[in-house]
Amino acid sequence: MLHSSKTLGIRTLRVGEQVRHVLSDILMRGDVHDPLLSTAPIAVTEVRMSPDLRHAIVFVRPLMGTHMDDILQALRQNTAYLQREVAHRIRMKYAARLKFLADESFDTGAHIDALLRLPDVVRDLKD
Repeated sequence: MLHSSKTLGIRTLRVGEQVRHVLSDILMRGDVHDPLLSTAPIAVTEVRMSPDLRHAIVFVRPLMGTHMDDILQALRQNTAYLQREVAHRIRMKYAARLKFLADESFDTGAHIDALLRLPDVVRDLKD
């Protein structure tokens, strides 16, 4: 069956969103048998799927000031379990390989906001 690039794009977005919801649910419920992951609130902010749906980049952000490095290490140690759960809950033909990365978009947004509030920038924007 042939798919247009638009159909593939919509499909990858849809599957990525499903993966995000499943991972969020697993982490929220504390289903992972890891002391850090079962207690630390973690936001799964985005999942980017490859066009063949075999790879997923998962962007996460710990809440409540938890250390990002510890969270990423715990997620990476539990990747096999999370991959199996995602494949089972979404009923995918293949278990997508998950790669966890820190979501730094909030930091970038805060930095841009701070720059826009500088007196020189505010003055230039008014003119």
